Amino acid sequence: MPPELPDDRVAAPSEGPVGEAGLPAANPYARSYRSDPFVVVEVSGEIDLATAGSLAAHLDAATAGSAPDVLVDLRPVAFFDCSGLRVLCRADDRARQRGGRLRVVSGRPRTHRLLRAAGLLQRFPPLTDLPPPPQNLNQEFNETIEGTAHRSEGGGTT
Repeated sequence: MPPELPDDRVAAPSEGPVGEAGLPAANPYARSYRSDPFVVVEVSGEIDLATAGSLAAHLDAATAGSAPDVLVDLRPVAFFDCSGLRVLCRADDRARQRGGRLRVVSGRPRTHRLLRAAGLLQRFPPLTDLPPPPQNLNQEFNETIEGTAHRSEGGGTT
């Protein structure tokens, strides 16, 4: 657990190993993975003042690029308090500043009640499940690869 600080700040977790494609390695409270075009941050356990920094490390990495599309999966969470909400709001602000978005996934009524009580239900209207990747994503990727190969063989225009 990160050390407690005398005020309401959350201690950042110590630098640890890097996981998939520059995302932080999983910790007991969060893990990140790519599910193109999204970055999914799966949150688990209890998120409070002592553990919010572990979540923040994943959200900071997920929102670091241009136009991030981040899904925060709260379905496995056992407890989530205002420290976690503060980290979500900060990550959402960062994503929006970079032309992206952050969405929350949770079908639990208590998460909805927490968001409503905090006045954040409109900012984070929860999705009940992870959305599927867009159907045309693979088609666009294949067309790009085929076009690149075609041009490199001298068959296309430059």
